[in-house]
Amino acid sequence: MMARYIAGRLAGVVLILFLVCLFTFIIFFTLQPDPAVMICGKTCTQERIDQIHAVLGLDEPLVKQFFGFLIGIFAGRDYGEGANLVHCGAPCLGYSFQTGQSVWDMVVDRLPVSATVAIGAAVLWLLIGIAAGLLSAVKEGTWWDRTAMGLALGGSSVPNYVLALALQYVLVVQLQVLPFPRAVAFADDPVVWFQSYLMPWIVLATGYACLYSRLTRANVIDTLAENFMRTARSKGLSPALTMRRHALRPALTPIATIFGMDFAALLGGALITETVFGLNGVGKMAADSITKNDQPVIMAVTLLAAFFVVVGNVVIDLVYTRLDPRVRITAK
Repeated sequence: MMARYIAGRLAGVVLILFLVCLFTFIIFFTLQPDPAVMICGKTCTQERIDQIHAVLGLDEPLVKQFFGFLIGIFAGRDYGEGANLVHCGAPCLGYSFQTGQSVWDMVVDRLPVSATVAIGAAVLWLLIGIAAGLLSAVKEGTWWDRTAMGLALGGSSVPNYVLALALQYVLVVQLQVLPFPRAVAFADDPVVWFQSYLMPWIVLATGYACLYSRLTRANVIDTLAENFMRTARSKGLSPALTMRRHALRPALTPIATIFGMDFAALLGGALITETVFGLNGVGKMAADSITKNDQPVIMAVTLLAAFFVVVGNVVIDLVYTRLDPRVRITAK
């Protein structure tokens, strides 16, 4: 039954996220430097460190700390006691060691920037990658095919930061046709919003578009050689109808799988792109936190990325059952 399949997949999501929480908690709160020392600083007394341990609950057994962390995500938690009690509302991911801000509030403030970068880049690489791969497959062996696949191979070899710096130098410094990227809300100024995000979209989409064009080309070529395609042509269907009705669906089904994983990973923050362009998204926040060893923020970004990847995987599995009847039968 489909309901049983969905329930099983959701149970798997819960288990995976639990294990991710466990591993990240162990890594960032037991194997890393003492969080109390990170908060207190280098010139700190042992008495002050013990006080921080008591406030954060770090003097309790590890199992109790971990389940306190889990409960905080769903129901919130309290730090300290008496006059020093601080309530962290759900979902509580702790407080930044560097700024003292709620980690959840930091993530919420920066997630729209990462989502804008990810969605814009995804639309761009899907349109360009699939269109280029489809045309290359239809015109296999022609100059268009060789040129497009050559550009795809070259584009996938260029690192993001190199392309980002090159675009900034050409479009911003030399030609001055675009402003330097900054996080602008769409409602404030749609034109500046589009101009500010255009270069990050191009940089982030280039590598994916090159990969998707090559995969699309290979899948379409394989599909065109199948027996059911020859049967469709023998029935007198037009080439356009044959391509649209019989070739595209099976050829693009594998693309849906990798797109879901790629897009979900990007929602966790495009670290290099956001850092190079100075966009204060989740990726840049993660990079800054790594340099400062801000453990709660690093752990929050890790959990956020894992959440998007796991949930994205489930969504793609469900979409796959709609696209491919064979998978639907297996799921039932």
